[in-house]
Amino acid sequence: MSGTAVVLMWEARATEGRGAELLEWARARSAELSREPARRELLRAPQDRVLVMTWWPGASYGDDLPELPEPDADLVTRAVHRWRFEAVG
Repeated sequence: MSGTAVVLMWEARATEGRGAELLEWARARSAELSREPARRELLRAPQDRVLVMTWWPGASYGDDLPELPEPDADLVTRAVHRWRFEAVG
């Protein structure tokens, strides 16, 4: 990607043994965003953690961009962590 882009990161930790369920929840919700990102990646890690990254070319850091919601409280061990980055060269 050339030019500016904003990358949104969404990370949650599932309650024990529910990592696959959280991954499928995140997959479904990321497909339902109000706009389609240029790129989307879903990743998983030990301890039933799920990470979703979406790329928004042409966006500025403060733009209002579609983000995944919070899952039901019984599916996660804590509030979702969210980060916003600007892509560089």
